[in-house]
Amino acid sequence: MRIIVAEDSVLLRSGMVKLLEDAGVEVPAAVGDAEELLAAVDAHGDVDLCLVDIRMPPGYAEEGLQAAVEIRRRKPGVAVLLLSQHVVSRYAAELLGGDAGGVGYLLKDRVADIDEFLVTLRRVAAGGTAIDPEVVSQLLSRRDDSAIQRLSPRESEVLGVMAEGLNNVGIATRLFITERAVEKHIRAIFTKLDLGQDDHDHRRVRAVLEYLRGGEHRSAAP
Repeated sequence: MRIIVAEDSVLLRSGMVKLLEDAGVEVPAAVGDAEELLAAVDAHGDVDLCLVDIRMPPGYAEEGLQAAVEIRRRKPGVAVLLLSQHVVSRYAAELLGGDAGGVGYLLKDRVADIDEFLVTLRRVAAGGTAIDPEVVSQLLSRRDDSAIQRLSPRESEVLGVMAEGLNNVGIATRLFITERAVEKHIRAIFTKLDLGQDDHDHRRVRAVLEYLRGGEHRSAAP
């Protein structure tokens, strides 16, 4: 696996590079701003994933997120995993709601287990997804949608964990419920959100993220 690291903090960047290299990951480039990131992706065409901080120079606003959207537009085969201290929604829906395979969005303060983080990197690089439940929760809370309001508290929990890319066994383990209960909650989520059902976890997450991105347009349709 080949990963480009984009992080403006020298200490954090060096730490992530060492962490990845110690895990056997090749890091062909480690950069400090969005322009350098785009140049590095062009220079290393066979890179598997970009690990990107959202707020980078020069404006420390959404440069990293904008660069991630541009990377996915130019090279949809390159996976992107965003790291941030905050949920930034303006470009997140565009990134997560398109071809959602190979994208992730994690909050830095909630990355507590290194081994789990490395597993997440490999899952996203392989075309999976990893969306922090808090990101999903905040994106949902910013929508005024009666369908979302119909989800029960447990269904909302299942939706958040499902968006991380976990399968039914993983969801059951995380929430301390049975697999049968997970299946029941997922059927209810699809029914209430009018998403339809699918047995593949990746497609389920894509459907949820597409709903977050495009629900407004569907609600306006006749």
